[in-house]
Amino acid sequence: MESFSPQLIGIIAVFALFCVLFLFIGLRLGTRYGRKREAAEWEAHKLEDVVKARLRQSRAVIGGLVSEQMAPLLPGFPFDPGDCRFVGKPVDFIVFKGMNGKDIGEVIFLEVKSGSGRNLNDQERRLRETVLAGRVRWAEFYI
Repeated sequence: MESFSPQLIGIIAVFALFCVLFLFIGLRLGTRYGRKREAAEWEAHKLEDVVKARLRQSRAVIGGLVSEQMAPLLPGFPFDPGDCRFVGKPVDFIVFKGMNGKDIGEVIFLEVKSGSGRNLNDQERRLRETVLAGRVRWAEFYI
């Protein structure tokens, strides 16, 4: 039985060390690449979900705005459509009740709500409180 020379054992040891080092570096790089790829895929999917949610929300808002302006033409609307003037913000309509008959008997601030958003926002709530408290007056401006 032949014995291996110390030089051959040294060369085999260095070769084995390089193999282990190469495998370790490959594992680290592969793990890092995999994590980056997974994060990029997750971000792309997350971004896609955000875009879809924003589009749904945008469609709902546009649909609400259109339905608010079309409200006087819908069946069951409680006022004469000719008496209504669209304002938009902070209130949807001002109704001049009786204006079509040339006898305005009442002025009504009308907020139209559609879909699930049936709560007044802060500005609409403050306007309602102002009107209900009677803090409404007439003013004229001459040029």
